[in-house]
Order: sequence, then structure tokens, then C-alpha cells
Amino acid sequence: MTVLKEISIGESLETILKPVSRMDLIKYSGSSGDFNPIHTIDEEAKKAGLPGIIAHGMWTMGNLSKLFTPYYEDGYITDYNIRFSGMVFLNDVLTLKAELVEKIDQSLLFDVKAVNQHEKDVVKGKIKFELC
Repeated sequence: MTVLKEISIGESLETILKPVSRMDLIKYSGSSGDFNPIHTIDEEAKKAGLPGIIAHGMWTMGNLSKLFTPYYEDGYITDYNIRFSGMVFLNDVLTLKAELVEKIDQSLLFDVKAVNQHEKDVVKGKIKFELC
């Protein structure tokens, strides 16, 4: 499939991210302005009761939109709702998934999620994509 205009209900998009690195989270801290040390400093994360640093929830959410990057010429995301359902740790490998559940005229509604290498959901939600 090369364009989203051809997708059918039940079909999926999927991509696998490289393992989460400390540098990913440091860069995201700088670009987002979220300098909470639980995202970058091991000792601070442990003081907060975590087993280690965790990725920013919004870092994970933002990565979900990468599913639609190859289709920027086809349209754009008009609605994006998610629920965080798990933590993302250093070296986790996330698989991003979107399944088309509804198609009305030029609007495509996808169920989306990110799962870690243990097949545990870390983010679930819906994305509405409007075709041009």
C-alpha cells in the first residue's frame, strides 16, 4: 500500500522504533521543556520509587504519529486521543500499531497503540486522519 486512500477497514499500519536511549530522553527534555529528573537521572528515578528512568509520556505519544509520516501527502491528523497504560524504560523496543476501524468519506479512524518488547501496551488510543 502506498497511499492511505486505498486502506480498508481492518488493515493495519505498523513500525518498530529503535531501543529507547538516554540521549532520546535528554533531547526530548530539552525540546519539550520537561526537565523532570525521573526522565534522565537514574538516582532521581529511584528516589521516586521507580526501577529506573522512564520515558516522558508525551515522547511516547509523539512517536505514535510516526505511523502516519509516510502519508503526509495523503492528509493529516485531525484528532488524537490516547491513554497511558504503562511505563517505557531505557532500552525498551516499542512497536507502534494502527488499525483502521472506521472510514467515513475522507475521515479515517484508527485504533492506535504502542507495545513494548514484552507485548505490554504502554499507550492506547484513537487517531482521526483526514484525507486531502
